[in-house]
Amino acid sequence: MKRTQNDTVQNSNNSNKKPKLENQITIVNDNKSCLENLTDELLFEIFDYLDTYHIYKGFYYLNKRFKNIFINSTIPEAINILPMSKSNFENYYINIILPNRYRINLLRLTNPFTLDAIFSPPSIIVEFIHLETLILDNVQSKNLDKFFYCLRSLTKFHSLTLSIADNIEFLNDIFSNVLRLSKLKYCKIIYQTKHDETPFSPSFTTYNRSSIEYLIINGRFPFDSLNNLLCCLPRLRHLSMDSFYKSSFRDLDEDLPLIELKYLKYASLKFGYFIRFDDFEHLAKKFFYHVQTLRLTTNDDEQYLNAKRWQKLIVSVMPYLCIFDINHHGSIQNNNFTYHDIINRFNSSFWLENEWFFTHRHEWSERLDCGIFYSINQYRLNSIKHLSIYGKQATNNSVSYFPNVTQLTIEHYFKTFGDSIPKTLNRLIPLKQLTKLIIKSYDFPFIVIVKLLRCTPKLTTLKFDSLVLDEMNMKLFEQSKLFEYVSNTNTIKNLEIRNDYLFKQIQLIVNLLPKLEYFKTGMNRKEMGNIIRFLITKPNDIIQNLFFLCISETPKICLREINMLIKLENLLNDYFIKYVNRDLYLWW
Repeated sequence: MKRTQNDTVQNSNNSNKKPKLENQITIVNDNKSCLENLTDELLFEIFDYLDTYHIYKGFYYLNKRFKNIFINSTIPEAINILPMSKSNFENYYINIILPNRYRINLLRLTNPFTLDAIFSPPSIIVEFIHLETLILDNVQSKNLDKFFYCLRSLTKFHSLTLSIADNIEFLNDIFSNVLRLSKLKYCKIIYQTKHDETPFSPSFTTYNRSSIEYLIINGRFPFDSLNNLLCCLPRLRHLSMDSFYKSSFRDLDEDLPLIELKYLKYASLKFGYFIRFDDFEHLAKKFFYHVQTLRLTTNDDEQYLNAKRWQKLIVSVMPYLCIFDINHHGSIQNNNFTYHDIINRFNSSFWLENEWFFTHRHEWSERLDCGIFYSINQYRLNSIKHLSIYGKQATNNSVSYFPNVTQLTIEHYFKTFGDSIPKTLNRLIPLKQLTKLIIKSYDFPFIVIVKLLRCTPKLTTLKFDSLVLDEMNMKLFEQSKLFEYVSNTNTIKNLEIRNDYLFKQIQLIVNLLPKLEYFKTGMNRKEMGNIIRFLITKPNDIIQNLFFLCISETPKICLREINMLIKLENLLNDYFIKYVNRDLYLWW
């Protein structure tokens, strides 16, 4: 419940805001008064620090005065639908969202069921007349056309973050609609395609120029269509695209009119195989003259390691470049030079004067002709929030420390020298402030994961691929002091694990993480009924907060089977169930 300068309760100066709030609360405490005695102005000061849902939960039913503050307020609302049970959401929707839809300026929905509830039918979007920012997760592609059609009628709408739940076959379904939003300035799109299929390339020849200034695309995009896309974006300032593929081996389209992207200052691109330095050079000459920050991930073509060619390109084509980050994975085919001969050319005066520094590592000790060449910038370590570790072997003499990392991804189970994995990681990042941990290795021992949980008291989201623990060790481990300590102290609410798990394995996980609210996992088909029954009935007062379950990679027939199980045994009275892209969702 945020206030604006035009409201009857004016914003105070930011520098005086917190002291003023603290002083007034002190006076209230000294007078042994209560919350109801606070002025409306002071209440709004407090509300500025809280999410709208937390304000609703804490104050809406307190008394008539607080309820009237919600009902009669004209202040624009930012609605972020936090993870919550179905009954809590329905009350929130009826009391807050629906009555205030005319003044909501930001709306974030992460649950596919809440999306259906609010935008059913899709035309109800038209009634959110002050909506400026929309953040949606798990949108089904079949609803895109109707959804975008309604968005076009919102005169103040300018920011869209869209994550699509199912696989996209035709990229035109997304981009034709996005480019028709006439006032859109910020656009982030997250989508996926089938691994063995190439999506049909979008066509941009029939669209007018877009108003988009910030464009982020997380999904496979045809490099051959990038030229066409950029020609539609004359106001673009920030471009980030994390996955390109080469759909043909022709050069970028030369027939399109030349357009100067004079506002484009930031470009971050991740290229797949077969996208050569020649391709990037052609792109840079057409569009990157004004770019100040360039972040590039490349593969294969050794010309990306040609220091002289890079220097010539930067001086002549990107004269305003201040930050240059590159990560290249590949080998050297030139028999006259070694890998080290090639990369040492990045130590010339040109690179040193610009303070662009690089290093490298070899993935295999017996293959010194290939490796990963990447930028190092010590002064930017403080800005890194998400760190990914790819190595399979750790060293005890790391010179880099990332003090502000809150998310950690571990790609492989890595060996350490003497120290444990938690101690090794703690030399890189402060484990105590992590909120999200992702482990992608199938051979990462479960007991090591639990040891990491002991060192991460603020962790709320955990994802891992496999539970490496046999049945005998499971029983002994569950009786250990480590298990008991982590079970009593961890704060994990969101858990995602891959593979199909047995009933006993699910029991172990739930006993370890009793505060779960959201649980995504594969399940052994034969034991699925017992697992569902166990998770819903919540025996022994465990996982009392669980309200959302996603069963991944399961046959569609399980939708009918689980629905029948719930009804026949009366496990739930009020729930939603749906099947999207081989995942089954259950919300109660």
